[in-house]
Amino acid sequence: MENPWHLYVMAGMYMIAGVAHFGYPKAYLRIMPRYLPNHKLLVLLSGLVEIVLGIALCFEQTRNLSIYAIIAMLLVFLLVHFYMLSGEKEGAGIPKWILLLRIPLQFGLMYWAYFYLSS
Repeated sequence: MENPWHLYVMAGMYMIAGVAHFGYPKAYLRIMPRYLPNHKLLVLLSGLVEIVLGIALCFEQTRNLSIYAIIAMLLVFLLVHFYMLSGEKEGAGIPKWILLLRIPLQFGLMYWAYFYLSS
């Protein structure tokens, strides 16, 4: 069975987001919750995970595992989204309405991934 084009869009989105962690680590470092240790390592690891999961989406043998891992990753990333709502500095200058909009968007991304699970 041929994969739909939008599966590759999702895979590409995660790979590009992952690469951005390496190209622009300061953007991610400034939104890391204070209670998490070793911010730089976590930023780089999360970027690597996004790249690997994006690649794994493209192969039938690894797709379901990748989808479950993406959903789990997005749930963990909700911690960052809620942390960014906790104050002006934590929000990195992003308008509050955009920060609020990102929360339902996160659930939309989870559903999008879930959509590709094979029985």
